[in-house]
Amino acid sequence: MRLRRNRAPQDFRIETYVGHGGPQGVVVRGRVLDDPPPSDAVAGEGAGAALRRTLRGFVTDELPGVPLRISLSGTTAEVTSDEEGYFLVRLQPTGLESPWTEGTVELAAPYRGVTSAHTTPVRVRVAGGDAKFGVISDVDDTILETGVQRLGHMVRQTLTGSALTRTPFEGAPALYRDLAAEVNPVFYVSSSPWNLHAFLVAFLRHRDFPLGPVLLRDLLGSAGRREPKHGRIREVLDLHPDLPFVLIGDSGEEDPRIYADIVREYPDRILAVYIREVRLDPGDGRVEQVSDEWDDTVPFVLAADSDAVRRHAASLGLLS
Repeated sequence: MRLRRNRAPQDFRIETYVGHGGPQGVVVRGRVLDDPPPSDAVAGEGAGAALRRTLRGFVTDELPGVPLRISLSGTTAEVTSDEEGYFLVRLQPTGLESPWTEGTVELAAPYRGVTSAHTTPVRVRVAGGDAKFGVISDVDDTILETGVQRLGHMVRQTLTGSALTRTPFEGAPALYRDLAAEVNPVFYVSSSPWNLHAFLVAFLRHRDFPLGPVLLRDLLGSAGRREPKHGRIREVLDLHPDLPFVLIGDSGEEDPRIYADIVREYPDRILAVYIREVRLDPGDGRVEQVSDEWDDTVPFVLAADSDAVRRHAASLGLLS
């Protein structure tokens, strides 16, 4: 939510999101804000402190029209933040380092009285030649216990939890580490808003999931930024054309149907689809309708827990 002001920014800040790419190009995203940096969660803090931190993440003062320069692996590009402060740039750098290439985003010209470059680091996940496959995973009710189907519970969890208190599904961190095997990239694609990016990265770090790009969306902005998951999944597949992928989601919302669409569009790129069973009514037939139409050349597994995913992935040779 933008607090419209004409004054010079008091807390000018470039917020960068984890990028990704390879020989086909690199995508770097972020946002420019007039807000202090978010505070870190502290062990033992109360729900009130977590609530205030979450709300500050949603009540933001976005800065439009900010000229920015992105530098990565000897390549530079310039972009201007949009009406909600977001920026997205695609680069074609060479000499990318795997698994991570470090770059910078900085102010390219004075902006409303701000002249300092405010150089900000950005990290880009680069899959190396030793990667065997990639993982694309949902977040809510797939790795993070959220209760999407219970609205009140979900809202309380989101507002009053922190990166230190939110709970992963049992066995999920170890499963994802074993799938990643230190070389296979993991991409987290969610319908949550970009306002939660810092929280989700902190959650992944705290719970020892393999770090990777966290691709979210804008719930209130332009149609392009409110795109469904399909667009962000296609972006990953298209930027990493030499990698097959494993898709992991849950049965609570649209993941089975979305993944079915992706399998049809990329029939030779998907190794397996795993759907965590989280429905309040497993007999509602939604997932079964998708699975009945499924092309059985790609395994579709409705899994009760992380162990069920692990057993099947091991049978396919996906776990070393």
